[in-house]
Amino acid sequence: MNWPWLAARRRKRLLAEPFPVEWLAILERNVASYSRLGPDEQARLRDLLRALVAEKQWEGCGGLALTDEIKVTIAAQAALLLLGIEPDSFRRVQSIIVYPSGYRAPRHRGAQGLVTERAPRAGEAHYHGPVVLAWDAALRGGRDALGGRNTVLHEFAHQLDFLDGWADGQPWLAGRASPRRWRDVIKAELQRRRHEAQAGTPDVLDDYAATNVAEFFAVSTECFFGRPVELQAGHPELYELLQSYYRQDPAGRLERASGVAAPSPVAPAGGGAR
Repeated sequence: MNWPWLAARRRKRLLAEPFPVEWLAILERNVASYSRLGPDEQARLRDLLRALVAEKQWEGCGGLALTDEIKVTIAAQAALLLLGIEPDSFRRVQSIIVYPSGYRAPRHRGAQGLVTERAPRAGEAHYHGPVVLAWDAALRGGRDALGGRNTVLHEFAHQLDFLDGWADGQPWLAGRASPRRWRDVIKAELQRRRHEAQAGTPDVLDDYAATNVAEFFAVSTECFFGRPVELQAGHPELYELLQSYYRQDPAGRLERASGVAAPSPVAPAGGGAR
């Protein structure tokens, strides 16, 4: 039986321990977004990633031997999504399965399971089940914080989407945004992206975002954290919606870190197909 008070006591004891020095070196080397966070955000991210490392079941597949570097690099990126929302939002993730690189698995698409349609796959997420990731893709996304493609963010965004019991592109909002406005903005943005994809028009949101509403939310999350200035410029309403949910402002954070003002909204920036 899962006793919440016991889990809370274990976490409190865990977080009372000093943060491992070698883990800090991993963060600085493999998670580029960490350096742009303020001191309070960095401390919160360190606590969140420690909980994810300790409380999830980690499994290496395809001959991969799991190391602290793998766990910390992945957990830190997932923790980035939680900085402004409920810290236990990944409570339904039972395990994190990691392959050394892109892997092939039997095609599966269930009512509560989403797969990333890549060949070979870089990741997938399952309702009340595991998150599956390719280590090389996870590392690449962590080190290239502004590339706009991040497998870890993508698959864990699906897990946030699952919180209300549906893979519908609308996470549990908990008063952070109006459900009606969320549906209206997402619907309009998805339709726009589909029209642009059919016309071959490039965008910061690549063509994979046009697959369905769940994938649109996951890709939008990747861009919100990975290409925030371009997303804010080309899709201001979508950016504002995600900002209200995640309670973060990556574009403003990037502006402060670089000392360069973000541009005013203009035509969508170019991007490549996934």
